[in-house]
Parts: sequence; C-alpha cells; structure tokens
Amino acid sequence: MNRLFRDAAGPCLAPGGSVVCVGAFDGVHLGHRALLARTCARARELGLQSIAITFEPVPREYFAHGQAVPRLTGAREKLALLLASGVSKLLSLRFDARLTAMSAEAFVSELLLGRAGLRELWVGADFHFGHARRGNVALLERLAPQLGFALRVLADVQAGGVRVSSSALREQLAAGQFDAAACGLGRRFSIGGHVVRGQQLGRRLGYPTANVRLGRRTAPVSGIFAVRVHGVAAHGMPAVASLGVRPTIDGTEPLLEAHLFDFDGDLYGRRIEVEFVAKLRDERKFADLPAMVRQIDLDAAQARALLAHNPPQGQAAAGAAPAHPLCG
Repeated sequence: MNRLFRDAAGPCLAPGGSVVCVGAFDGVHLGHRALLARTCARARELGLQSIAITFEPVPREYFAHGQAVPRLTGAREKLALLLASGVSKLLSLRFDARLTAMSAEAFVSELLLGRAGLRELWVGADFHFGHARRGNVALLERLAPQLGFALRVLADVQAGGVRVSSSALREQLAAGQFDAAACGLGRRFSIGGHVVRGQQLGRRLGYPTANVRLGRRTAPVSGIFAVRVHGVAAHGMPAVASLGVRPTIDGTEPLLEAHLFDFDGDLYGRRIEVEFVAKLRDERKFADLPAMVRQIDLDAAQARALLAHNPPQGQAAAGAAPAHPLCG
C-alpha cells in the first residue's frame, strides 16, 4: 500500500479521520520523534489513521533563493526516517510559490481537513504556517472549535538539559560538538550516499577513499573527521574522512571522502552511511602533496586512537525519549 503522497490536491487520504502532525522535520530529531510518537499513539487510541505532513524543499531552502542552506538530513533520509516512525501515511508537499501563497486558513481547511481528514492536530509550540507565516498556535486554537478538530501542542523536548531544535543541532555540529548533537538527534550525525569514482589521487598517495557526492545538499560540517562507515561490513568500520573542496588540488565541488582503516575492496556503486564521531581539524591548503600526506598520516593516527576509545553507541528508536548514552 502506498504510504507516501506528494500533492496538496487530491482525494482525502483518511476519509474515516486522522491524527496529524506537521513540520519541516529537518533531522527527525528527538523532538520530532516525540511528536510522531504521540501522533501515532493517539491515532491508535482513537481508531484513526496517523498522518505526518512535511515539506520539500524545507522552507528555509525555498526562501534562501538558491543560497546554500545546511541541512541535518537530505530529502531521501528524512522521508525514510518519517516513514520508519510508524505513521500510516506521509504527505510530503512541494514547497513552492503556490503553497507559500496559501493563507493560513486555507492551509487548515483545504490541506489539513480536506486532504488529510483531520480530527486531531499535533504541533510544536513554535509552529508557524500559511502565507507570511501568519498561522500559529493562537490561530489554531481559535479555528479548532469552529472547524471541529482537537489541537494538541507538544511541550519542548530536552536532551542534556537543552531544548532540542534543528537550528541548535546545526549550530552544535558546525562547532564540532558531535556528542552534544548526538544527544538531540538520538543518534550520531551521518551522511549517506552511493560511492562514486574520483580522481584516484588518494589511492596513489596510499590513502584510497570511498567518495560520496553531496549533490544539492549542503552539510552543516566541514573539515577532517574521525568517522565510522556503515554499509560495508556487519558493523561500522573505523575511518578518517574529509568533507570539503580539497583546496590543495584546487577542488571546487564539496566531496565526502572516507579512508577505511585496514580495508582493501571495491565499493563503487555501494550505498554507505558515514557516521561522524569527532572533528580533528579544519580543511586547509598545503604547499605540496608530500606535506598533505604527512598531515594525513597524523590525522589517521589520531582518528584510530580516538575511535578505539569511543566504542559504537546504540541508536535510539523512532519516537523514543532522549536516551542516547552520551546524554547520561
């Protein structure tokens, strides 16, 4: 049965009624998971369908008018995480000029009630929607009794004593605070993709790499990292990785390159997930390739030692409370 829908117009997705949550869901972090869990639980209690509504591109990207906007998750990963949360249906709306022109009242009547069959709505306290972001919780509180739906506002979720939000997580990652970000995400930050063929420079230098292009996605991190690579073996393989434009060879396209320790195999075409454990340093331009290799030797040794003292941690289930081991 199809669970993913993309059009704002169309027949009602839940003629018998639904419990709905709405958000950009960048990262599908623990706050989002709590919202999704409550939505699914209430739908089961009421005998209704559970529907999550999200947007692609995320609104921040649309209003940036082509400028790079860091994201915690790409579109594919976000949709996969939302579907894994257990919702009956996922409505991923195209965030475009037509949707931004829709009034807040029309968003409720046409999308939430007409398309999703809304009976009960779950949102965060800072939820805004509709043209010029004029819709908010106060408006929903006025509309709910008039239009016959219940409104539930989820309290802030905290991890490590800090309110979980996508913007805060992006800031933590940009600052290299990977343990703190793992608390809010409920997992370590990662980037996935298919391994592509590069210039083979790493192999010639003694450090063959698995290369992943970011495409249109902008990562909130850059530099040199200790990482684990999933999708190659039964467990995450320790590695050292760089994410950047490779200034020493005058690169321009951001590229994720991971050198897997003690591994020699062909990974071209395979989808891998690179899990970021710690930042080692910023990317920089070296005078020549021998100088760069000497630094890579140091980076690799540091990454090996760091990963040996930081064993893999379990992943939090979708909708779980803040329980990442790093949060204590």
